[in-house]
Amino acid sequence: MREDSESSGIEVRDLRDAESVVTYPGGANHQVRLGGTVITRSVLKPGWSWEKDAKPIVGTESCQLYHRGLVLSGRMGIRADGGDEIVVVRDQVFDIPPGHVVWVEGDEDLEMVEFAGGPGYAARPGEGGERVINSILFTDIVDSTALAERLGDDAWGRTIAMHEDVVRSVFAGFGGREIQTAGDSFLVVFDGAERAIRCGLALVEALEAISVPIRVGVHTGEVTLVDDQVHGIAVHAAARILALAGGDQVLVSSVTRDLARGSSGLEFGDMGKHKLKGLDGDYKVFMAHATG
Repeated sequence: MREDSESSGIEVRDLRDAESVVTYPGGANHQVRLGGTVITRSVLKPGWSWEKDAKPIVGTESCQLYHRGLVLSGRMGIRADGGDEIVVVRDQVFDIPPGHVVWVEGDEDLEMVEFAGGPGYAARPGEGGERVINSILFTDIVDSTALAERLGDDAWGRTIAMHEDVVRSVFAGFGGREIQTAGDSFLVVFDGAERAIRCGLALVEALEAISVPIRVGVHTGEVTLVDDQVHGIAVHAAARILALAGGDQVLVSSVTRDLARGSSGLEFGDMGKHKLKGLDGDYKVFMAHATG
């Protein structure tokens, strides 16, 4: 069910009348689009786990997407790549960064609503979508938890709102397409490496002006477009490159650097080779700089 008010801008969606239903082993996602965001109600059966049911489909050791949402019923076990474990229960909200595995704890269905990360997280590469070459840009506010605690709820809410407005206004000027946001982070895709890099540098500068430090990771590769979402190893690689970045840094893969090499006003500092968790081989990473 869809109810809108053109005069007030109010939008209402009913998750019981989903616009899209994605099924996979042991579960299903029911999705609606609200204000440019995909809202997902996920139901996972007892015994479901990332390692048993999602890893063979996605092909990475752990999930490389952000997840933010609310557990409606059941219990969700989470283990970060670093080894920390936690169980999230009914009426608890969660924010999970890339690099984790999840499972259903106990013998009750796990039902949750997600505002980021849920759509198509277990889609098989190449299944049901168009394969294209994109430059994938991830952003993340540096030490967002500490910043939120220091500012307090009201000021943090205003800061997040300003952050979102600035990010959206900047990437629109470079032809970026927003795929996903979790409030303090964005996933945006571009059809050119140079535009993605210049956008990342512009974002750092624009957000520095409002005292919001961010980091940026960019990688270019083949992705699958499914229901306005992107899937593929290239997305995971971009998320891992983001994790290597420090405050106010724009890190790019060697593929992205090579595609943008020769562009006026850009320089790249060699940051060495890195193993990216869950991905094979070494990735050479560069720091992008604007030269004037």
